[in-house]
Amino acid sequence: MNKRLMYIMIGLCVMVICGIGYSHYTQQQHTSKELPTIGVLQFVSHPSLDLIREGFIDEMAKQGYKDNQTAHIMYQNAQGDQSKLSSMSQQLLSREPDILVGIATPAAQALANQTTSIPIMLGAISDPVGAGLVASREHPGGNITGVSHQAPVKQQIKLIKDILPEVKTVGVIYCSAEDNSIFQVEQFKKEVGDQFDIKTYVVPSTNEIAQMSHVMVSEVDAVYIPTDNIIANGYQTLVDIADKASIPLFPSVDTMVTDGGLATVGINQYQLGVKTAQMTVDVLEGNSDPSDTPVYTFTEGDLIINEEKAQKLGITIPETIKEEAKK
Repeated sequence: MNKRLMYIMIGLCVMVICGIGYSHYTQQQHTSKELPTIGVLQFVSHPSLDLIREGFIDEMAKQGYKDNQTAHIMYQNAQGDQSKLSSMSQQLLSREPDILVGIATPAAQALANQTTSIPIMLGAISDPVGAGLVASREHPGGNITGVSHQAPVKQQIKLIKDILPEVKTVGVIYCSAEDNSIFQVEQFKKEVGDQFDIKTYVVPSTNEIAQMSHVMVSEVDAVYIPTDNIIANGYQTLVDIADKASIPLFPSVDTMVTDGGLATVGINQYQLGVKTAQMTVDVLEGNSDPSDTPVYTFTEGDLIINEEKAQKLGITIPETIKEEAKK
């Protein structure tokens, strides 16, 4: 073989190898661009919302949408700062997502203010109609649907009466800036009727929880807490103050019983995230359309009790409740 022919053959081999490498690179690049992009906006970090996100991520992976492998899941957390929600929503939209997920009402509202075309899934929204997110629960009518974590208020009221049959006054603490909390408080008042007196205590932000809690525990026999993100963010402060006054707390969220409440009938937050993921996949795969997909509402909750807290407060929980409850 003469030198000229050898050089030609070497050149051809180099071209083939480079071609294969370029083809593999462009194929990887093309595949990466085709991966679905999912934007997740969370209002604040606290155990219940974090569990929703955890359930969502786990179920998305189970359904074949694993972050950085088979999907791009972009995550933003405003850490309770309302002023950050708008800019974070814009950042998510700049990545041209296929679908968006709002965890907590303020986050969902911020996303809804930015787009009417990209599908938005609701995670942990008590009153999507009152929050202006959907036309109705049965027929959302736009680009938004998802999961409501509306608390089973009737069951919660019965639980309070069963544990504290002589209760006369129940305090309700919530944030005036949360639409979902206002809805739940009104629902609570309506369902209570004349079973006991209700006193409401409103805070504009986490900073006022301590002062308002001191006032509240001096005036009530027990405290009911709706699914309120601001109160949840400052929950330990409330627990410490209520414990010193021997006032039991009945939160709406299961994780808040573990963190110092007495009991609740609450929605499993992790399963709420799982259901949100399942509905997200249905939209991504074209099996459903947000406009005519009803908002899913859990009809029953888990009965959760904190026996250690009951003992500290000198409260006897009926055996029938102990047998049914998760401890």
